[in-house]
Amino acid sequence: MKRVLSGLQPSGQLHLGNYAGAIKQFVQLQDTHEMYVFVASYHALTSSRDPAQLRANIRQVVVDYLAFGLDPDKTHIYLQQDVPAVTELCWLLSCVCPKHLMDKATSYKDKVAKGLPASVGLYTYPILQAADILSVDPDLVPVGEDQRQHIEITRDLAAKFNHYFGTEASPVFKLPDAMIQKESGVVPGIDGQKMSKSYGNALDPFMDEKPLRKRIMKIVTDSKGVDDVKDPAGCTVYQIFAGLAGGDDPRTAELAERYRKPGMGYGHAKQALFELILDEFGEARTRRAELLADTGYIDRVLRDGAAAANEAVSAVVRRAREAAGL
Repeated sequence: MKRVLSGLQPSGQLHLGNYAGAIKQFVQLQDTHEMYVFVASYHALTSSRDPAQLRANIRQVVVDYLAFGLDPDKTHIYLQQDVPAVTELCWLLSCVCPKHLMDKATSYKDKVAKGLPASVGLYTYPILQAADILSVDPDLVPVGEDQRQHIEITRDLAAKFNHYFGTEASPVFKLPDAMIQKESGVVPGIDGQKMSKSYGNALDPFMDEKPLRKRIMKIVTDSKGVDDVKDPAGCTVYQIFAGLAGGDDPRTAELAERYRKPGMGYGHAKQALFELILDEFGEARTRRAELLADTGYIDRVLRDGAAAANEAVSAVVRRAREAAGL
């Protein structure tokens, strides 16, 4: 059984883009793969300056993971700070990382351009990300196309460490492969840009029905009327619908056909999206309410996940330390 690792930063309530672009795939993979899914709490420190908010966000991500369908009997769910050996591995990798590898990392430039402080932590973010990945010997890492470079950096660092301290017959690190997510997993927000909490354009599938419907009705569209024929591919409402239901789903094909004929306004399309969200997340919404009332269960999930992760990571770090002469 192949091993998969992934994680998300705790930036607050997870949204439809997180689900369609990542978590939906995690839920599917857990039946056929050995899954390690973590909350990237150390990475969050590159931007977070509010301890209470960070603690709340970390908890929220775990609740959402479980509500969306991750099963702790199939998936090891853990917090980054509960596996401290990862930061030791980060240092070992830092010692073989050439500066030019960090200089070319696009994520640093992008985030500084958006106003994040140019800290050393932000600059070396890809090394910690590489440590996260290599720490459990995964075969596959699900990422979007915009994250491909991070996997390439991870493979470069693993290969460099292997060159210095391993042998061809006995490498220290396994080089993981990127599992590039389909483009259909990219879901736009209500303004048409990529859905992101930082853009303020996200849709929260756990929102109460009335405010959820009101927010869906704010999705930006063109000015075509009910009797105008419309192009579904160019409509944000349809793109969100297809990203959630899937391009091969008959409901998506039915909605696309309605776009191509007179008689359907954007209000009808938005209502269809509202009903799809309630249908897709009915069980998840109920489960989330139950999870919020059972803090002890969340603690047990994290305890068990950390124990499994620490066992896997300790073996990898011990191997790396011994190879390096420590």
